[in-house]
Amino acid sequence: MTDQRDDLKDDDKTGISRRTFLGATAAAGVAGAGLSSGMIPGIKNAEASSKTNANGLKFHVDPGELDDYYGFWSGGQSGEVRILGVPSMRELMRIPVFNRDSATGWGQTNESKRILGDSSEFMNGDTHHVHGSYTNGTYDGRYLYVNDKLNTRVARIRMDIMKTDKIVTVPNVTSIHGIRLQKYPKSGLIFANGEMIIPQPNDGRDLETPANYWTMLSAIDGETMEVVWQIIVDGNLDNVDTDYTGKYACSTCYNSARGVTLPEMMGPERDWAVVFNIPAIEAAVKAGKYKTIGDSKVPVIDGRGAEKGGSKFTMYVPVPRSPHGLNTTPDGKYFIANGKLSPTVTIIEIAKVDQWFAGKFKDPRDAVIAEPEVGLGPLHTTYDGRGNAYTSVFLDSQVVKWNIQDAISAAKGKKVNYIRQKLDVHYQIGHTKATMAETNEADGQWLVALCKFSKDRYLPVGPLHAENDQLIDISGDEMKLVHDGPTFPEPHDCIMMRRDIVRPARLWSRDDPYFAETVAMAKRDGVVLEKENKVIRDGNKVRVYMTTTAPTFGLSNFKVKKGNEVTVVITNIDQIEDLHHGFALTNHGVNIEIGAQATASVTFTANKPGVHWYYCSWFCHALHMEMSGRMLVEA
Repeated sequence: MTDQRDDLKDDDKTGISRRTFLGATAAAGVAGAGLSSGMIPGIKNAEASSKTNANGLKFHVDPGELDDYYGFWSGGQSGEVRILGVPSMRELMRIPVFNRDSATGWGQTNESKRILGDSSEFMNGDTHHVHGSYTNGTYDGRYLYVNDKLNTRVARIRMDIMKTDKIVTVPNVTSIHGIRLQKYPKSGLIFANGEMIIPQPNDGRDLETPANYWTMLSAIDGETMEVVWQIIVDGNLDNVDTDYTGKYACSTCYNSARGVTLPEMMGPERDWAVVFNIPAIEAAVKAGKYKTIGDSKVPVIDGRGAEKGGSKFTMYVPVPRSPHGLNTTPDGKYFIANGKLSPTVTIIEIAKVDQWFAGKFKDPRDAVIAEPEVGLGPLHTTYDGRGNAYTSVFLDSQVVKWNIQDAISAAKGKKVNYIRQKLDVHYQIGHTKATMAETNEADGQWLVALCKFSKDRYLPVGPLHAENDQLIDISGDEMKLVHDGPTFPEPHDCIMMRRDIVRPARLWSRDDPYFAETVAMAKRDGVVLEKENKVIRDGNKVRVYMTTTAPTFGLSNFKVKKGNEVTVVITNIDQIEDLHHGFALTNHGVNIEIGAQATASVTFTANKPGVHWYYCSWFCHALHMEMSGRMLVEA
């Protein structure tokens, strides 16, 4: 799809973009309304605007200006992904993934049902972790991937159109939790942690035999979205990250006793961070040294053996009981596992992982080079690219800034204070993430604290409270809390990438594969979607093709019989960005969105005789209210 962000590109001669020029004009109007004329010292770009505005608010983005970063937030039990601008913290859009969305018709349109596949029977999902695709260790702006813990799925979102385009249900496991991507040379594989242990196969056998319960790490091809292999592990897999060479994935792993009740899970004092040797696993799969489970044809490798430190595929590094987050440092040197029930984080040197797999030492614990104490309840660690780590501590409700090399020096006996600062947040922080922190381009500008409790931060709105995303400036020596942002429960995690990486389309392309199957159906019916308005009757099935352009539908009415299966296909021939139309059919639960130059379709049963109006549900024109038509249903 061609890039249409030319309004963000500076003119070769003047250095002034159209947006910059218009933004300055808008700012001048605001200044004339009573704000300081210092707002517009001249033409300025959006990056300068978002650093410091006239009021000295570094995080504030003036009207008409753009944020420096795109933020992608998981939507938790809403089943969606949310797009925010950073540092303004303005919510820009929501991407329906596993949920049903009344505004766009996601989960109702034929196009979205094809993407949801067999799992379209589910009406919900639970998104936890959203991550962007990589090339050579940094984001490339192609895709986002997100898990569904509830229904054991992984979805892919195209970043050019910000729409979900593929979903896979992962076999042999239940509850996909942590996911991460290969960072180098490209995001070939998506690694997905199966959290809960289940019988293998889970077909009704061994229901009361937990000794036969297991789980796996799954590898998904990032292009085809097919599961290419799985590896069985000891314990429950939690969070995962990858190195910067393409060799390793590392997951926190709790419940080493493989219990099924809380007391059983809390038995041992130590669990593991499990390192997966990707080349070794792929070599075994290629050589056919695997098994399959049940009806699944996915190759399964046995990576168990924690009692002896692991296998040629896995390395079980002992860490304090019930670890949670696992985060790789931007320089690619360390995996850092977060203790959760221990006040410590565990620093694992990746060079020593190489040595262990090469047989140079036996005890995986020897790969741990430091275990600094940071506070009560460490959950996740993020980075500023300047050698500092930032760990969220749940029980203390703090973000703790600490220096990685100083912590390693302290572990060697040097008297050095590795803690740089502890900043109170409100309250009970879960994930924390800094800008570009999951890449080798971590830039240390902003950090977001995703707090589970808001309590007294906002107006009370009933028993269900807003959660609280807090923006922290980390560009200087001290962390500074600069902004609170209420959010609908429950964002679990987020990433923030520079805006120059993200290049979304402004209009749909008519040959976009997103609606290719609908286009193929129209060709079989002999219909030119961009020009024709036609009703095709095929026994009990009726296909209604119409164009739409503000403020009219191509058909002012169409007639069907009660019980007909009706497919309505609409093509929006408007060419102006933002000029979306809707097709909302009264008393049939039908409401879909059709973007400019897009085609969308919906199938339903006309089960109510009488006159049923359809109308445009996206405001599009001065005569928007008159943009309507009738479905006439004969008894």
